[in-house]
Amino acid sequence: MRVCVFCGSSNGRLRHVDVARRVGRTLAERGIDIVYGGGRVGTMGALADGALAAGGSVIGVIPRSLVDWEVAHENLTELHVVESMHERKALMAQLADAFVTLPGGAGTLEELFEVWTWAQLGLHTKPVALLDVDGYFTHLIRMVDHMVEEGFLKPPYRDMLLVDHDLDRLLTRCGDYRTPDYTWTDDKPLP
Repeated sequence: MRVCVFCGSSNGRLRHVDVARRVGRTLAERGIDIVYGGGRVGTMGALADGALAAGGSVIGVIPRSLVDWEVAHENLTELHVVESMHERKALMAQLADAFVTLPGGAGTLEELFEVWTWAQLGLHTKPVALLDVDGYFTHLIRMVDHMVEEGFLKPPYRDMLLVDHDLDRLLTRCGDYRTPDYTWTDDKPLP
């Protein structure tokens, strides 16, 4: 199994670096390969280092422009250099069986929302998950629930986004994931 992990090119707080390292180690210990953005910096680097130290397989995908900035991790199992961010995300999605998002910034959220949208459109049937470390995603989850309340997100699409604060439980949920049986319809506006 391969899990694509979305996380930051920045460190955030120390606890986020520690969690990323622990996630990398845990995935490696479970024999789960990691696909990620290929960086040596931020929580991305901590994730890769944690997995590699535990003997895991780590596959990086990075645009050439970021290699040129010297942020590519040089000790990965595999490093795919692509021409654009679009190619990066497409290859990461192709290589992965599931997606887990750790705390991060705008780029991390953009990756999450793209693969979640692809799932809603039926472009893939892979689980999309948030590891909610210390309530980091509390406000985002509230916003997602607000989108449902306001009629912009169908409840089955909300159900596609798995959220948990416990990594082991989240990985089990990813393994048990089944795409909701739902077909989009043009409903009347909510009152």
